[in-house]
Amino acid sequence: MAVSYLKRDSSPQQTIFSQEDWSSAYCNVEKELNHAELKLVRGSIPKQISGTFYRNGPGRLERSGQWVHHPFDGDGMIAAFKFENGTVKLTNRFVRTKEWKEEEECQKFLYRGVFGTQKKGGVLANAFDVRLKNIANTHVIKLGNDLLALWEASSPYSLNPETLETNGLCNLNGVLKKGEAFSAHPRFDPGHNTEERMVTFGVNTGPKSTIRLMEFSTTGEKVGSLLSDRKDSFNGFAFLHDFAITPNWAIFLQNAISFNPIPFLLGQKGAAQCLASNPNGTPKFLLIPRDCGNFAGESPKTVDAPKGFVFHHLNAWEENEKINIESIFYDDFPSIGPEDNFRKIDFDLLPEGILKRCEINPNKNTFTCSTLSKQCCEFAMVNPHFEGLKSRFSWMATAENKEGNGPLQAIKKFDSLKEEEISWSAAPRGFVSEPIFIPSQESKSEEDNGWVVVLVWNSIRSGTDLIILDSKDLTEKAILEVPISIPHGLHGSWVEN
Repeated sequence: MAVSYLKRDSSPQQTIFSQEDWSSAYCNVEKELNHAELKLVRGSIPKQISGTFYRNGPGRLERSGQWVHHPFDGDGMIAAFKFENGTVKLTNRFVRTKEWKEEEECQKFLYRGVFGTQKKGGVLANAFDVRLKNIANTHVIKLGNDLLALWEASSPYSLNPETLETNGLCNLNGVLKKGEAFSAHPRFDPGHNTEERMVTFGVNTGPKSTIRLMEFSTTGEKVGSLLSDRKDSFNGFAFLHDFAITPNWAIFLQNAISFNPIPFLLGQKGAAQCLASNPNGTPKFLLIPRDCGNFAGESPKTVDAPKGFVFHHLNAWEENEKINIESIFYDDFPSIGPEDNFRKIDFDLLPEGILKRCEINPNKNTFTCSTLSKQCCEFAMVNPHFEGLKSRFSWMATAENKEGNGPLQAIKKFDSLKEEEISWSAAPRGFVSEPIFIPSQESKSEEDNGWVVVLVWNSIRSGTDLIILDSKDLTEKAILEVPISIPHGLHGSWVEN
């Protein structure tokens, strides 16, 4: 079953996306708004939805005519969509990082970007400048009274959850050292071991990499406090963006990646452009026992993993002394070279993300792997009450076509029990971002009961729409026009009132 968002005729050509439509989303966010009400275009907003949908992503992609080399180098802009009594109101702010304020004042890039953005002046102006600009652009989560804008190569920035005003760099009550890496992809344990927790990590990379696994309280008097903290070292360079949790384990996939820093030091490339898949290497699952689980205090386990590259995991669970993990695999590390223009990329030349399931036997150090769907996908999620447990349903952003690469244009619900799927499409002229699941009051027992919200770039009007879908059948509940244009972005979260 498929539901179309933007009307199309029946000719096959109309389902093919336009490169110009897709790239038109890359623009600067020009305004910061306070409690601006969204225009309802179609449907009605379910009054049961009460809370705030926070979303982070690059909002400044160009300064004085110079574009970032990769959108991941764009400055973080937080959008807060507050749902209340059948209305949605938007507040948005750039994260006032130290570097953002400096560049905003002089209207030019003063720092190199991790993904290839260079200062003007060529190689000589960039060589041996190894300063990292904290762009706070990857994720946004609420912990206690703080809203945290996350960028995994450094410490988070704290914001006011209501006004989005920037408080400054946050060390989480002394947990983090100055500039210490803090993941942009925490996982929220819904209470597998008596209490709800935020589980996250930082990684110190090199020929030998160290993962710091941290767990924080998310409820009660101890909210925001550190509950557990451990460090484990592993051989090899560890490029880690995401991980997964079960009641007993934190599961990482260490991609077979090599890093040659010389082009970065010489000012020729960004640090991320110095990463490359190592065809002679073997990816590894790194299994770290959680301090609240049955194997607390034990040493980690290392198990070989399938070939390929993984940014994101869907979910993990334990069953019959084995660990299952579902992940989005690429054949190779997708990158944009120094001479490439990210607004003109050829999707056919990039590897697509394929959803696979691995069953790990930690006692025998073996795994098996199977493909769940061949359709290109990203940003997959489950009902947050089922994080770390066996779940039947998942929701994800996908390409329009069933095979091959392409921009994300549809939202898919996958039923792993029946191996069935349904989708909602924004094609041919709409482009989706990460979907967020909003649980209903019944969602703890009825797994797919709730709503899915997603920002969509509507190229017909060169603007952003907010779409609310019924999570059961992906029917449209409401379509609303967002009063600012928001570029293709990264991660978001839902916070109940």
